[in-house]
Amino acid sequence: MISFEDFILEDNGPIYLQIIRYVKRGIVSGSIANGEEMISRRALSALLGVNPNTIQKAYHLLEEEGIIRSRSGAKSCVEVDERQKEEIRRSLLVQDTLTWVQAMQQMGVEKEAALRLAEDIWGDSGEKR
Repeated sequence: MISFEDFILEDNGPIYLQIIRYVKRGIVSGSIANGEEMISRRALSALLGVNPNTIQKAYHLLEEEGIIRSRSGAKSCVEVDERQKEEIRRSLLVQDTLTWVQAMQQMGVEKEAALRLAEDIWGDSGEKR
């Protein structure tokens, strides 16, 4: 079963989108496996201290994207193939990169300076993050 013990609610952005991002990142990183059961909506609502409708919205959108499958009377499970996993990875990378680029532009940072900063941080990390 997928654990949300290390999930941290952030102040920015709707909670249901944070839940979706958490699940997608888990799938891409391999910490959430294909076929793994989702925690029940009620249990996740209690764990995070949020309205059950928020959890329902996140699960519904994950179902619409074909990332989880819910069956009547059964647990919801992750159902993604390698093609979907790569699509999710690319989508997350584009979203995160766009956010970073927009922040750099708002601060008046030139493209070359932003790229140097990224290279410096990447090199200082000692490994891929």
